[in-house]
Amino acid sequence: MNGHEKTFFLSGIVNTNVYLSSQKRVGKLSDFVIIDREKFADVTHLIIERPMGDPQLLVPWEKVCSIEPKSIVIDIESVEDYTVTPAEGAVLLKDYILDKKVFDTEGREVEVVYDVKMVLNKGRLYVTGVDLSKNGLLRRVGLGGLADFISTLALKIGEQAVAWSYVEPLPEEISSFKGDLKLKVLKDQVAEMSPVDIADILEELGPRERMEIFKELDTEHASDTLEELDPRIQRDLVASLKKERAAQLINDMTPGQAADILSVLPWGEVNVLLKLLNNENAVKIRSILEKQEEKIEDFAVSEYLRFSPEMTAEEVRSEFQQQAKGKDVIMYIYVLDDKGYLLGVVDLKELLSVDAKVCLKDMMTSKVISLGVDSTLKDASEMFARYGFRALPVTDKEGKMLGVIPFRDVMNLKHLFMT
Repeated sequence: MNGHEKTFFLSGIVNTNVYLSSQKRVGKLSDFVIIDREKFADVTHLIIERPMGDPQLLVPWEKVCSIEPKSIVIDIESVEDYTVTPAEGAVLLKDYILDKKVFDTEGREVEVVYDVKMVLNKGRLYVTGVDLSKNGLLRRVGLGGLADFISTLALKIGEQAVAWSYVEPLPEEISSFKGDLKLKVLKDQVAEMSPVDIADILEELGPRERMEIFKELDTEHASDTLEELDPRIQRDLVASLKKERAAQLINDMTPGQAADILSVLPWGEVNVLLKLLNNENAVKIRSILEKQEEKIEDFAVSEYLRFSPEMTAEEVRSEFQQQAKGKDVIMYIYVLDDKGYLLGVVDLKELLSVDAKVCLKDMMTSKVISLGVDSTLKDASEMFARYGFRALPVTDKEGKMLGVIPFRDVMNLKHLFMT
């Protein structure tokens, strides 16, 4: 237990088989009991579910000989001595923390805890972060490989787990159904913050300090952060960047996002940047900026997840890793027939709770809220505000799928549809 440091995610170790040092299997890991500390939480006990309805075990961490993603070994003399329940007030990591809502310092909902990061160091197991990213959600549905691949793309921004030091002390009343997590924002620890948090900090800094931090962000996070900034600061940052770098960031956005950024720049600079962009993107962006056409199709993206109604949840999960690469929208699965007509929509989160053999046609929402080819930006804005979706499909009059409109592409473009 005193070997090299190891990192685990809760989703990858829960339900791991637990063995005695004699190699006899005693059950599966169900949960951890933790003590909340300022910079991390300390694991004190393991809760082990036993087969055949036998009572669960509560085993102190000191009795753990080894812990790996596929097996845990404990050293106890008598199983019966550990058939006790956690003490009143004990905090259970999986039961109390996972899937809890997370709020920022102003009480605004940030996200949900999809996973928990843990580190084994010098014989102790610590909780070091909560994962609020979609990578955490992917791990929960058994797509850890894709989540790890996505994480490697964020070079300088680091991993997408929020450090435990950013989490306020756990509320006293926390339980399975009570208590939420609240974050405390630290300005000097940018690397683990969301683009919204980074943008908040950049807006408080002077131009020189702002640029120094912004230059440390990889392309994806720089693009996302740029979209969250005040228009005045957007203009200053883009003007300070080399045109090739600015074009790289803008090219990484969808046409709607790019148009929103470019709208704050003088037309002379816009034209220079448009010439450096992918030609297809440049044409769409120019059309949006000049307001020659306000057809919703100009904002639609064609890279979305589409599957047939007969596919099972298990089949979708197995294909998701390959199908999700390069897609602009991955949180919804659009169910289409063989002619491309939209039959229904499935939220990716639903795959967490359905049986592997359930077909998409049996879990999908068939009454789909969609946009038509004649819909305007204002129509889309009102729909997003009314229903709270993160994306909306676009169909023709017969219901054939034409594309998908991401939420932020429309909601950030107020200058195009406000009168």
